[in-house]
Amino acid sequence: MPRSHSLLRKAHFLGTKIRSLRKRNHLTLEDLSVRCIQIDRENAPSVSYLSMIENGKRVPSQDLMQVIAEIFQKDIDWFFDETIADIAIEPEPGSGGIRGMPLEPGFLFSKELLQTAIPELLSQTGTTGRQFAHLLIRAHQESNQNRFPDLERAAESVGNKQFPLSIDDMFNLAAKLGLKIRWFDQSSFRDKGDTEHSLDTLVRSFFDAPNVVFLNNILREMPDRLKYDLANHIAHRVLHGGDGARAPQISGGRVSARRHDAESPDMDAKDILYAWRDFECSYFAAALLGPKIPFRQFLARHSYAVDAGSKVELSTTLIMRRMSSVSPYRHWHYFDAYPPGNLRAVYRGNGIPLPWGNMRMVLDPCQHWAVFKMLNTRSKKSSAQISILRNGDDKRLYCCESIRGRDAAGNAHVMCTGIDLAPALNAQGFNAADIIGQIESSCASGGGAAPIPEEARRKLESVGKILNIGWIAAGAAKDASIICPRSSACPRDKPCVGRRASRLKPQIDEIREKLVAETAV
Repeated sequence: MPRSHSLLRKAHFLGTKIRSLRKRNHLTLEDLSVRCIQIDRENAPSVSYLSMIENGKRVPSQDLMQVIAEIFQKDIDWFFDETIADIAIEPEPGSGGIRGMPLEPGFLFSKELLQTAIPELLSQTGTTGRQFAHLLIRAHQESNQNRFPDLERAAESVGNKQFPLSIDDMFNLAAKLGLKIRWFDQSSFRDKGDTEHSLDTLVRSFFDAPNVVFLNNILREMPDRLKYDLANHIAHRVLHGGDGARAPQISGGRVSARRHDAESPDMDAKDILYAWRDFECSYFAAALLGPKIPFRQFLARHSYAVDAGSKVELSTTLIMRRMSSVSPYRHWHYFDAYPPGNLRAVYRGNGIPLPWGNMRMVLDPCQHWAVFKMLNTRSKKSSAQISILRNGDDKRLYCCESIRGRDAAGNAHVMCTGIDLAPALNAQGFNAADIIGQIESSCASGGGAAPIPEEARRKLESVGKILNIGWIAAGAAKDASIICPRSSACPRDKPCVGRRASRLKPQIDEIREKLVAETAV
C-alpha cells in the first residue's frame, strides 16, 4: 500500500475513534476544544482543526494525542491499534432516572375524576396548593432531565448568549424591555411560614404591572442576587408580558408560590399558575445569566467547582442548579436544605430517593447523607462524599459536593449537588455493579464507612477526569459511606439506631398461605 494511502487510512481510523469517544461522552467539538485548552493551552486545537482530525483530513501531533488520551483516559496506543473494536457503550435511556407507576385501571385516572379527587386529597392531608404545585413541577423537571429548550432560546434571544453579564448589562436589558426600577427599604423579619421553625424573611423584590420592578436596597450589597432578581423580572416581562400575576421574590421563611392576595387557605387554580410562573422565570433567569454553551465551557474550565460563581458574580445556588441543565452528563441531583431538615428545592434527574421532604418532616432520616452532615457543621468549605445508597435490593453509587451558605435573609442552609456514577462507569466499559460491590464490602467491614479499595478508586478517578468533575476525585480520596432513605431500615450490619425489628408477614397473609397449602395437600 502506498505511504500516502496508509497515512490516509490511519488518519481516518484515528479520527473515527476520537469522534466516537467524543459523542459517547456527549461532548461537542467546542467542549472538546475547551478541555484540550484546559490541559495544554499551547498544543490545544481549534474547533475547525478538531473537525478535520475527526474527518481524517489531519493527523494530530504526538503532543495533541497525549492531551486527547488524557481527556478520555485511554492509553495512547489504543488510538492507533486497529484491532481494538470501538464499541460505543451507552447507558440505557432513562437509566437511573425517576420511576413512575402504571395508572390502572385507566378510567380512575381520567381528567374529570382527578379534578374532583385532588382538591379533596389535598384538603384531607393538609397539603397546600403550593406544595402540590411544586411536586408537579418537580416531576415535570425530572421527566425532562431539566432541559427546556424553549426557555433557553427565549433567554438567549434577550441576552444574545453574552457571558458573563454585569450588573450594568442587566439594568440596560431591563431598560431596553421598558422596565422601570424603583428601590425600597425593608429589613428582614421573623416568619414561621409553613414550618414550625421560624426563619428570617426578606422581601428581595417584586413586580408591579405593567412594567415596574421594585428592588430592595439590600441587594445593592449582593451583586449575585441582584443580577438574579433582575433576570427573574425580565423573564416575567418577556414570557408573560409583565401582567403582574406572580409572587414576590423572597428569601427565608415563607416560600410563597401562592399569590399574595389569596384569602382562602384552600388550593385554587391560581396557586398552580403562580408556582409554574415562578419556575419558568427562575429557569429563564438562570439561562439568561448562564447561557448554555458559554456556561458549559465555564464549568469545564473550572472542573465543575461549586464555588466558581464568585468569579462571575453568580450565586452558588444558581451554579449548582444550572449544572444539571447544561452538563453533557444527565444523571444529576440537587438539594437546597434548611435546618433541621426541610428541602426548599429538589431535583432528582438520577432517581436518588429523598432522605426527607418539603411537605412533612421525616422522623427517622439517615444521618449519613452528606447534606445532613453539613447542616450540623459550621464549615464554610465545600465537601465531597462518595456514597453507596441501599434502598431495598437496589444499590446505587453517588458522588456529591455540599457547601454551607447563607441566603439573602441571613439564614444558614446547605446546597448539595451530585451525580449517579453507575451510568458513567458502565459507559466507559467498567462493571458498575462489581465496583459498587467492592466499595460496599469495604464499608461493611468498616462499620458503614471505610476507604475505597484501590482498584475501585482508580476507576472512579478515571471517570471523574472524563466527566471533568473535580470533586469526584476529592470524594474518592475520602472514606465512602453507606446511606439509606430511612434510618429505621438501615442496611448496615450494625444499624445506626439499634437492631431493627424483623418484619413479620401480616396475619391475614399467613392465614391465606396456610389454607392454600392445606388445600393443595
